[in-house]
Amino acid sequence: MTALTSPIPPVLAEVVRSGFVEGHHRGSLVVLAADGSVEFSLGDPAAPVFPRSSNKPMQAAAVLRAGLDLSGERLAIAAASHSGESFHLDLVRKMLAEHGLTPDDLQTPPDLPLDSAEAETYLAAGHVRERLTMNCSGKHAAMLAACKLNGWDLGSYLDPAHPLQRLVHDSVEAAAGEQVASVGTDGCGAPLMAISLTGLARAFRTFATAQAGTVEGRVAEAMRAHPEYVAGTRRPDTWLMREVPGTLSKMGAEAVQAVALADGRALAFKVDDGAIRSLGPILARALQLLGVDGPVVDRIGRAPLFGGAAEVGEIRATF
Repeated sequence: MTALTSPIPPVLAEVVRSGFVEGHHRGSLVVLAADGSVEFSLGDPAAPVFPRSSNKPMQAAAVLRAGLDLSGERLAIAAASHSGESFHLDLVRKMLAEHGLTPDDLQTPPDLPLDSAEAETYLAAGHVRERLTMNCSGKHAAMLAACKLNGWDLGSYLDPAHPLQRLVHDSVEAAAGEQVASVGTDGCGAPLMAISLTGLARAFRTFATAQAGTVEGRVAEAMRAHPEYVAGTRRPDTWLMREVPGTLSKMGAEAVQAVALADGRALAFKVDDGAIRSLGPILARALQLLGVDGPVVDRIGRAPLFGGAAEVGEIRATF
């Protein structure tokens, strides 16, 4: 029998309970300098990954390229994984109505609010899973509006061959500076383009440094001005964009994160096991490598473990 060997990704975070290391989260990470060169890396940041919702700024750029005139909160929620708070849902309803659409036109899977506190309130009020409540409904509303504007078929707007999705594909490649390695299907049903972590960091750098008035600059301006619509009131992306001026930040499912600063420094990482609980500590440490520190970084990096009601450990970065 031939033994199969493969490189083992490095540990990015460890789980420490009662002073005992009980688990590890492995993955890859890249940090770019202001000029776009690789300053620091772990694992294999050149390997393609699915950025999941970290691709949303590029998807928002595509609806602008399709001619949809969005700005402010509407453009921010087009690039969002919203928490399902009332102001998110109200805005998505308005966007749909403004273009003669209804929540029934959405092809998002019915879901609960992404934020756990919002989900509890939602269920207590007697509601059930809805397409509107799914965290990608803002992106889908914008996609549908762009299709309506152009006379494109609404029923097939999630087909990778649809004119809108071809624009998304081109927007991802243009921002990342590399070809899409694979096309899959995201959790919301939209086509998902695989790029490297280096390409993802480069894409965020492209948006963060874009000139005002360009498609990328418009998306970046909306995200920075309205971070609560990109995520929610209790989310790290919101905290970071609100408290570190000029920052763009967007997490994705399966523990993906991308951040770019106003001067072009950027980072991206992916945790192989998809553990969202490890995102905060890894992100906080990566931000420190970029020279970002302060209360918001401490807040993002805190990931306590509990035994009963007592705090007995933490998840902490290892690099």
